[in-house]
Amino acid sequence: MTSGRLHFTGVCGTGMSALAQFEALRGREVTGSDRSADRGEQADAVRRLGAVGVKLFPQDGSGVSKDALVVVSTAIENDNRDVSRAKELGAAVVHRADFLAGLAARRRTVAVAGTSGKSTVTGMLFEILEAAGLSPSLIAGANLPGLRARGLVGNAALGASDLLVIEADESDGTLTRYEPELGLLLNLSKDHKEPAEIASLFREFRARSKALVVNADAPGLEEFLPGAVSFGFRAGDLRGVGLQVLPRGSRFEAGGVSFELSVPGAYNAQNALAAAAAARALGAPLEVAAKALGNFRGVGRRFQVVGSARGVEVVDDFAHNPEKIRAVLGAARLRAKRVLAVFQLHGFSPARFMKAEFLDAFTDCLLPGDALWLPDIYYVGGTAAKDVCAKDYADALVARGVRAFHQPDRRRIADDIARVAREGDLVLVMGARDSSLADFAQSILERLRA
Repeated sequence: MTSGRLHFTGVCGTGMSALAQFEALRGREVTGSDRSADRGEQADAVRRLGAVGVKLFPQDGSGVSKDALVVVSTAIENDNRDVSRAKELGAAVVHRADFLAGLAARRRTVAVAGTSGKSTVTGMLFEILEAAGLSPSLIAGANLPGLRARGLVGNAALGASDLLVIEADESDGTLTRYEPELGLLLNLSKDHKEPAEIASLFREFRARSKALVVNADAPGLEEFLPGAVSFGFRAGDLRGVGLQVLPRGSRFEAGGVSFELSVPGAYNAQNALAAAAAARALGAPLEVAAKALGNFRGVGRRFQVVGSARGVEVVDDFAHNPEKIRAVLGAARLRAKRVLAVFQLHGFSPARFMKAEFLDAFTDCLLPGDALWLPDIYYVGGTAAKDVCAKDYADALVARGVRAFHQPDRRRIADDIARVAREGDLVLVMGARDSSLADFAQSILERLRA
């Protein structure tokens, strides 16, 4: 891999900003560009990237030079100005996953895979390994509050050891590019791809992993259990018992050690058990895991409490596939009389591919007193066929008896929620990829206060 300058196109994106920070923390010369920064957005990310030495250029090719290695993600089109300039100059261009695979190959890497929970488990595992004194590095898909308190974006850290904790993404098939010391399989459900296709990717991931930790409770992962370390609440080498799911956390025991979490939902108890099992396989005692997880405050946009006003709690969450929506609505149900939900679909292809499953999830999980607002589908460009829309979802849900509303203007959604919300309600904002959703959730809270 080149020792010259690195240029990250789309540097404010979660995966790209993690790599840019990691390389800057290592002392590399790092630049980047991002179209959202060009629009005056992402001010906090730009500031935090700058604090570790990442210099931003406009996304017009001006940041690309012949000696630079240009790193791009799947979201970057071939006609992007940075990419075109790199081709003109003969500068090398590499995919984000290949770049990360190169970093991972030179370290004792732990790769977390699954269709739900990767970011949370990655964060949990990192904090356990830190608490155990193993000084890991991190390249993640969401921000940790503890790392943000250090002035970082929150999704990357440089440790003193050769341990590196990363997410392995199945959505674009890139998880098969890693050869981890330890692979972790959390679950398997329809998300971007059919389950059979995801299982095939997981088989290659297993073949490339020196050791494997697998969720024994997860449907579809049975074939991966032989020869693996397993965990679960119904079965597994590390067995959770006595699970109590509470409005604001959970309790359970595993291996004779008591765990108490302050992050909500049964799914987070499962995430914690996964992180504890993987950490134990790496030499961290369960007692250390329990203490670290007791102090764990979650990761950005994963049931992140924005605040409360008028007795109404506002929560922001990344949930963007049907299983995640079921999980987060279940957690919300435990702490609210009613749920006022907003869900922004993240692209036309997922909206088309998982429409039936999305509709079933909302129909099953929303009660008669609840309500759901659907803004327009988030679209970042490209050639996707626009043959599905949020209004299709709203109309189908209304036909099923769900109180669902299509509203393209998010300001009007905030006004509607502020008008109908009452004490004991929980407002839940859900959606992926759109960095402005966190600000939107904040705007709902401010509207409630007004």
